[in-house]
Amino acid sequence: MIMNFLRRVPAGMMVVPLFLGCLVNTFVPDALQIGGITTATFSSAGGNCALGILLFCMGTKLRLKEMPAVLKRGGLLLVAKFAIGAILGILVGRIFGPAGILGISSMAIICAVTNSNGSVYYALMQTYGDDIDCACMPILAINDGPFLTLVALGASGLADIPIMSLVAALVPIIAGMILGNLDNKVTEFFGPVGDAIIPFTGFSLGAGIDLANVLKGGVSGIVLGLITIFIGGGFIYLCDHFIGRRPGYAAWAVATTAGNAVAVPAVIGTADPAWAEFVGTATVQVAASTVLSALLVPFIVSWWAKKFGCPKFPKEAKAEKASGK
Repeated sequence: MIMNFLRRVPAGMMVVPLFLGCLVNTFVPDALQIGGITTATFSSAGGNCALGILLFCMGTKLRLKEMPAVLKRGGLLLVAKFAIGAILGILVGRIFGPAGILGISSMAIICAVTNSNGSVYYALMQTYGDDIDCACMPILAINDGPFLTLVALGASGLADIPIMSLVAALVPIIAGMILGNLDNKVTEFFGPVGDAIIPFTGFSLGAGIDLANVLKGGVSGIVLGLITIFIGGGFIYLCDHFIGRRPGYAAWAVATTAGNAVAVPAVIGTADPAWAEFVGTATVQVAASTVLSALLVPFIVSWWAKKFGCPKFPKEAKAEKASGK
């Protein structure tokens, strides 16, 4: 009964545990901080470990001949995601000033729109995409953090380029890919394990989110979330469809705000004191966008994939066949 329910919910293996983690963190946050194995397994502190195992298992299924397609798909999504966030934020800043419009600063827009939730993307690609879509996750991790946001704000000279952070995101998948290509039995053993890790990743991600932040963000936070999903997602879809010749399900899957993006306004305020006065408001608005996009995007991707096609719905995937992939 439980598994049937999870399969009926779009990306249910990720979204349902994520929502449960949010509820626990919002109403009984101390329950996951008792220490030991419980905290290591179910709190947000355990998320990186689960994610690393997930990437390794995914890597064992990736073949070297597929790497050009991975770089092409992932690179396009990354550039499109960054471009629309930068364009929106810069336009709002130029027209309305740093304070922005409707209480949403240009900094908040760039933070929310340029950063995508890699865990939600991966869970959706496991459900609707193929191995190449899943392998794009480490590439998309480049937008997870303050660097691209600072670049968009014209403050890149004040930031340290997180080269080692990017390398660290790639090592698990590269290790898995090498072993999987050397021995198919490695793929047979580790490949299916990735699916079992997804619920733990989802719960750990949710355990770092407080639903009260949606209320704190108010109407402006909800508006920011809708901008991230529909304006940002719409632009990424157009790039994915007309440039990448893809049906667009992966484009909508990156129309989210990363959990790490909540900390980005504070980083920007430290790097450039001119933005310090906007940090508090931007932080709660970005948090609201994180929660809203994580809950809505899976349903959008589910509807889109079934209507316009994806690898898991081959009879309807006309665009996939037309692109030869």
